[in-house]
Amino acid sequence: MILVTAATAPVGRSIVEQLLSAGHPVRALTRDAERADLPAGAEVVTGDLADPVAMRDALEGVTAVFLLAVVPGFAPAFLSAAREAGVRRIVFQSSGAVDDSAAAQPNEVAAFHADLEQAIRESGIAWTFLRLEMASANALQWALDVPGQLRAGDVVRGPYAAAAGSPVHPADFAAVAVAALTSDAHEGLTLSMTGSESLTHAEQIRLLGTALGRPLRYEEITPEEAGRAMGPYAPAEALLADWAAHVHRPAPISGTLERITGRPARTFAQWAADHAADFAG
Repeated sequence: MILVTAATAPVGRSIVEQLLSAGHPVRALTRDAERADLPAGAEVVTGDLADPVAMRDALEGVTAVFLLAVVPGFAPAFLSAAREAGVRRIVFQSSGAVDDSAAAQPNEVAAFHADLEQAIRESGIAWTFLRLEMASANALQWALDVPGQLRAGDVVRGPYAAAAGSPVHPADFAAVAVAALTSDAHEGLTLSMTGSESLTHAEQIRLLGTALGRPLRYEEITPEEAGRAMGPYAPAEALLADWAAHVHRPAPISGTLERITGRPARTFAQWAADHAADFAG
């Protein structure tokens, strides 16, 4: 049995779908099983990483876990329960902000994920870390609520129009996670996760407009304005710093998906076409 945490998030949902398609038994963890709307065949359970009792139940009979962590302080109880349950492998969605060579991590996002990586290493459970590069997290869409902006009109307001990103398609991230969950060939590896191409914010919005059949344009605002516009859970300082750093240099392209699966990563245009319904008014 493979446990997928955050199973209703885009990556988690795709992992569930791909595992089931390949014939693997899946237990999907979500905070609201009744509203999860996950594929038939998945065992959907209600739980939270911060609830050690629920996690002990969710881990029963599990041999591999996909872990997406947003709850501070959960790791000791979770990893203890995982060892007791006989979990053999953890695939952890970490952050590309982690700097292995630094005496201190550059920001809170990096520090949070670096601490979790270390705890997993020390647990004795085999691991694979999938470090999502900040430039590849498609953060423009969720940090500045692009769907909400587009429900109001054809203008997206955000900082650094020339900042480059390499958004990764959730299904591509999921494909690497599935490979790591179902084989020991990737144990002990730290893999950089990116999309297939470096595109500026303005170019991303233009491609999104093509998918939607709308004349979208990107209107640049100051970083200060953008910071105030971001939601309370967006790591505004880290995102703004990363965007500023990529104004004059391309976003990273790792090629991890092709090395692991043998096929090229999807383009941003494909992501936009696949998610066009998310932007419907």
